[in-house]
Amino acid sequence: MHGLGSAPDVTARLSCSTPDETDLRTSSRGSGPVRQRRHPVEPHTVGVVVKINSYLICATPRSGSTLLCGMLRSTEVAGRPESYFRLPDEASWADRWGIPRDDDGSFDYTDFVRAAATAGSTSNGVFAARIMWGTMDELVARLGTVHTDIAGSDLELLTKTFGRMRFVHLWRDDTLAQAVSWARAEQTSYWHPGDHRKPGPRPRFDFKQIHGLVHTIHEHNTAWRHWFTTWNISPYLIRYEDLAADPADTTKGILDYLGLDLPDDWAITPRDRRQADEINHDWIARYRTIASKV
Repeated sequence: MHGLGSAPDVTARLSCSTPDETDLRTSSRGSGPVRQRRHPVEPHTVGVVVKINSYLICATPRSGSTLLCGMLRSTEVAGRPESYFRLPDEASWADRWGIPRDDDGSFDYTDFVRAAATAGSTSNGVFAARIMWGTMDELVARLGTVHTDIAGSDLELLTKTFGRMRFVHLWRDDTLAQAVSWARAEQTSYWHPGDHRKPGPRPRFDFKQIHGLVHTIHEHNTAWRHWFTTWNISPYLIRYEDLAADPADTTKGILDYLGLDLPDDWAITPRDRRQADEINHDWIARYRTIASKV
């Protein structure tokens, strides 16, 4: 695992990125055209097994990232992806890792990133983290204060910090269902299994809240695609709908993309269950009824 400032030369990595090699195929499940995933080819390593150091799961809230992170952690070879760099959670992570604090409560960000790299790595040295769109800007801005000579160069900052890196882009086709799930989580503070629900009345249907989140999701998905294009990155593409239909097969596909081998006797098993219920279905129906009249 490469620590801060000790990653290999990134010049070749930056110069050999290729455009996104995807085309449209028809899903065998009859769900219409979906992107057929292909692995990006790096010209200087054709025919050679490329060992990665790290990867990021790039997503938006309520797109299945908790399920995917759990599946990847269960392999014990694909890192331990969590939202290590979300700004509101940094203090709790720092306390958990025992990072020394200054008198004003601040801590050295270099120490924080090194601790995150340790926490998020499996024994084979592979590091993984989950990143939502808003968090990416925060992360590269903070890394730019450590590596001032390359501040503003997002991919170079990430590579210098975490070594050879790849990217998994997770999104959800049904953005209305995603927005409903997001709205409900905001109202109850119940985001993941094990969270304590906020005391008070049952969640209530709020058309304005859901409508705003639908637009936010579209904006964040567009921002991710623009970011990948800007830095000439070819991410591995995962739809939530495919992940939910076959979590194990989806996870195996990611391992193949990353060049990681799973022991023959190891079974990939989901550790989280879907949280949608009749309330979600009711809100979706009510939203569509109102939206059709606006």
